[in-house]
Amino acid sequence: MDPCPFVRLTVANLALKIPLAAKPARSAVHPSSSPCFCKIKLKSFPLQAALVPYLPPDAAHPPDGGGGGGGGATFHLSKPDLDRLAGKSIFSGKVCLKVSVYTGRRGATCGASSGRLLGKVSVPLDLAGAESRACVFHSGWINVGKGTKGSSSAQFHLNVRAEPDPRFVFQFDGEPECSPQVFQIQGNIRQPVFTCKFSFRSNNGDHHAQRSRSLPLESSCSRSWLSSFGSERERPVKERKGWSITVHDLSGSPVAAASMVTPFVASPGTDRVSRSNPGSWLILRPGDGTWKPWGRLEAWRERGSSDSLGCRFEIIPDSAGAGVVVSESTLSSKSGGKFMIDLGAGGNGSGSGSGRVTPRSAGSPGCSPRSSGDFGQGLWPYCMYRGFVMGAGVEGEGKCSKPTVEVSVQQVGCTEDAAAFVALAAAVDLSMDACRLFTQRLRKELCQTVDSSSSF
Repeated sequence: MDPCPFVRLTVANLALKIPLAAKPARSAVHPSSSPCFCKIKLKSFPLQAALVPYLPPDAAHPPDGGGGGGGGATFHLSKPDLDRLAGKSIFSGKVCLKVSVYTGRRGATCGASSGRLLGKVSVPLDLAGAESRACVFHSGWINVGKGTKGSSSAQFHLNVRAEPDPRFVFQFDGEPECSPQVFQIQGNIRQPVFTCKFSFRSNNGDHHAQRSRSLPLESSCSRSWLSSFGSERERPVKERKGWSITVHDLSGSPVAAASMVTPFVASPGTDRVSRSNPGSWLILRPGDGTWKPWGRLEAWRERGSSDSLGCRFEIIPDSAGAGVVVSESTLSSKSGGKFMIDLGAGGNGSGSGSGRVTPRSAGSPGCSPRSSGDFGQGLWPYCMYRGFVMGAGVEGEGKCSKPTVEVSVQQVGCTEDAAAFVALAAAVDLSMDACRLFTQRLRKELCQTVDSSSSF
């Protein structure tokens, strides 16, 4: 089946030049020694903010597009998004990307924004044909604001471009813990491609009441190897452990799996899984008659006013060396969101709860030198994973969640490739339940009994 059309709209290479004489009114600090930022808006998409590097007034060249702090945001436009943006009426004008440039620090003081508006930029967008060809809407400097008497105005640099980004789209036909089918979606066409089997993995391997079809791949050494990723300490009562989900192709062969290897345990004196002691999953792929680790997902419940699920995903090299973090996401526990892996120029590997934007302002993965977002395209795993990699939309707590998974066409060379991302999406969705407060009851499918235990 053909992939679904998507367009990646990137705002990057941000920079600001302000003449030394053009100090903002009522400001004693020149932007060269204080931060600058901008707010980026596209129609109904969520507003995004990004830091803007300051360049000396005599700098003639734009910032390097490699990502050294001059990134902005990436908007992921699906076919419905493109149709909506292209819709014309007497009440809507031409589609424009709007950027507001500020000097000063981001945030608010006493309810008022602490940044001072320097100027606004509007870039017209003509997205017709963007599904099949790359388009550059602007690349260069634009005058912003008004210069004081005897001085020129400030200059703002940005690059706005769109490029085709086709993706395979999969959707679970039910909640992962209910062992659903997974369909591939293309427009109005739904085609079954995978089945899922949820089970409980027994620590001692003595229970075989519901043996998974993945067991022919298991060996005694793989079981002990899996357990080595879990904690060997004594388990407290408040814990959720042993969950696993196996993805099968339509012939019944196991093609990917996600296994909870570190229990989700409540921190001492609390009813929540903390960031300092997260639960974790291994994402596994079949190979050489056993399961081989492909990635590791950690999840916890964030503290603060916005109760949310925190996720961190790392790719594990074939050499079984230290994993490399490629994504950190925060999803609303109430409304859900979208876990994303995006390693493009406008992205930073972090996911966005909105699901349609990759903000550059979020924290870079730990492997990014000096948190600059410069991943080093010749280094593993960035020589294999570039640009948008995958996205998984999940619902919040207490809602019926049928995850939708988007996977870049460039990342899928075989069935097992797609299945690994489907297993990762299932682990993210199940982590929403695993990180629920321990004062809350889980649905019966997630509550382990002696009869429901099975070895992985």
